[in-house]
Amino acid sequence: MSKKLTEEQYRKTFSFRFRQWLDGTKDPYLGEVEMKKQKPFVEDAQTAAHRIQDEKEVEERAYDLEHNAEVRIFNRIYRVFAVAFCIFLVTMLLIGVSDLPTFGDAHNPANNEVAERYIEKGLEETGAVNIVTGMILDYRAFDTLGESHVLFIATCTVLILLRLDRKEDREANEADDRTHEPKNDVILQTVARILFPPIIIFGIYIILAGHLGPGGGFSGGAVIGAGLILYLNAFGFAKTEKFFTAKTYKVMSFAALACYSLAKSYSFYTGANHIESVIPLGTPGAILSSGLILILNICVGVVVAGTMYTFYCMFRKGGH
Repeated sequence: MSKKLTEEQYRKTFSFRFRQWLDGTKDPYLGEVEMKKQKPFVEDAQTAAHRIQDEKEVEERAYDLEHNAEVRIFNRIYRVFAVAFCIFLVTMLLIGVSDLPTFGDAHNPANNEVAERYIEKGLEETGAVNIVTGMILDYRAFDTLGESHVLFIATCTVLILLRLDRKEDREANEADDRTHEPKNDVILQTVARILFPPIIIFGIYIILAGHLGPGGGFSGGAVIGAGLILYLNAFGFAKTEKFFTAKTYKVMSFAALACYSLAKSYSFYTGANHIESVIPLGTPGAILSSGLILILNICVGVVVAGTMYTFYCMFRKGGH
């Protein structure tokens, strides 16, 4: 058995000193190393003159771009390579264009069975009178899902880059908010009161009728986003945030993307496994028709409208 040390003996051991160093209670070098106060640097006249002369020579040789041989050679080579690259790029593009099929030829790749299927079977398989909407939200719904998520991710990126996290910065922006637009402009506010309701109603109509005629979630959402921006410019954040805040946008975007994902996941699953979907297509031309396209249009419109408005808010003052 090891011999038990007294407290005084233990304090003289390496283990005790190492433990103090490990715990940070004592620096073993503090007070043990010879330290001399540094003298202030004083440059004599000869050294200063030599240094100034060296700096002048370096500046003349290295930064005199007009008389520097290396820089002149590099500029010439750069111009030659730039011209050669442009000629090569233009040549490759011209070769590629020359191999394209004749415009209007019936055997062109654009006139293939895919486009023919969209035109001939689009109404029967999607139930949408608007063939473009049926193609985007049924045949190519997975691609549209990715586009909606890209909009949401772009908003999150702008939020990360421009968000004001410090409370004093947000308060300063709120106090300085009147410098951004004329909130007391009678003409602007009167026009906004008159136009805002029709703009929102028109945007909703475009979204709901997207499967019946020109329109859809992207265009209708853009109209609604423009209406929100007009209202914000006229009345400011204090009044706009009574019905549309950052939390509102987050909840609406998450709900819309989740609804879109779940709805189309069902369609993808049934289609991939050759299972008949129980969702009826309805009567073409009726508002409640085209299966899931109406719901998907609403989801896309919500995401687009909120993204447009949020982009404007973030670029203007870093928050809602």
